[in-house]
Amino acid sequence: MTLEQIVFLVLAVAAVGTAVGVVTNRNILYSAFLLIGCLFMIAGFYVLLEAPFLAAVQVLIYVGAIAVLIIFAVMLTENLMQRKRAWNEQWWVAILVAVALAAVLLYVVVTAQWQVSQLETPSDVITALGQALMSTYILPFEVASVLLLMALIGAIVVAREEKEEGK
Repeated sequence: MTLEQIVFLVLAVAAVGTAVGVVTNRNILYSAFLLIGCLFMIAGFYVLLEAPFLAAVQVLIYVGAIAVLIIFAVMLTENLMQRKRAWNEQWWVAILVAVALAAVLLYVVVTAQWQVSQLETPSDVITALGQALMSTYILPFEVASVLLLMALIGAIVVAREEKEEGK
């Protein structure tokens, strides 16, 4: 089994696991964090497919904008969040798992035979995509940006109205 196949299997298991966690978790904030993890796994698939631009767009648009917007929306709606215990008696298990994972990661990084390949970035594809977005597909691109802006403004207005009513 090659390293690429191992990375693919790890990404696949993690993506499926986080996706299942998104839909089965009762806490919406935890679901949002799991969604961020799932979107990072999808970006990892793009890297494996040698599409670094798509991976960067995935992280910037979905993780950086959409998922963070979801987290802000959840945090602005205070009544959805219920106070829970701040202290967990199983903290030592978390520390043990974190130290074990850090040790495994450090071992792999130190002992691996890293082979650096000299691949060129397909700049022609990125240039063509940019030109297509700003010429042929300018109308759908601008409509999508205006719709996202309207959704953001609407979320802010709704959050402010709910906050003023709760005073």
